[in-house]
Amino acid sequence: MRDTFDAFLLVDAQVDFFPGGALPVPHGDAILPAVNAVLGVCRKEDIPVIASADWHPANHASFVTAGGPWPPHCVRGTAGASLHPDLELPPVFTMVHGATRVDADAYSAFDGTGLAKILRARSIRRLLAGGLALDYCVKASCLDAVSSGFEVALLLPATRAIEVTPGDGGRALAELEAHGVTLIEEVPR
Repeated sequence: MRDTFDAFLLVDAQVDFFPGGALPVPHGDAILPAVNAVLGVCRKEDIPVIASADWHPANHASFVTAGGPWPPHCVRGTAGASLHPDLELPPVFTMVHGATRVDADAYSAFDGTGLAKILRARSIRRLLAGGLALDYCVKASCLDAVSSGFEVALLLPATRAIEVTPGDGGRALAELEAHGVTLIEEVPR
């Protein structure tokens, strides 16, 4: 895989986005086998892993309690904000926290996290991406990666859409392809 991708970007694989969480993505747990397979390759080949996480303040602007569209989720310091316990992460990985400001929502792992700078400092040019939710944070992260000059491939078995409106997942995939993101079905070995 090292000759194909420089790093794996795991977007918001947090407890609150999995079944039983505060804002569950339907069938979100179905991403775990593909994500763990990639993480295994990353460990074996010493490929960097970058994990992003929503790290909301308790009164975040995106919450319905503050007039936003979402139920409270991924509140910093809570169990729901933790990465899913079944992830087989390497002992060392890079973590970035987003959506940390009370007054502003942020869907992309690149928004206010310094991620592009981190990647460039490590000479990373090509990303393999997966995570939750396809039609929000994964899409925004992939689009920002492309607009920041990175090559991006999205591993389809490693993502699921929340589908607030039916068809959102398909529309997200079409938009990603239109912006140069490569969609791949097979887990790289």
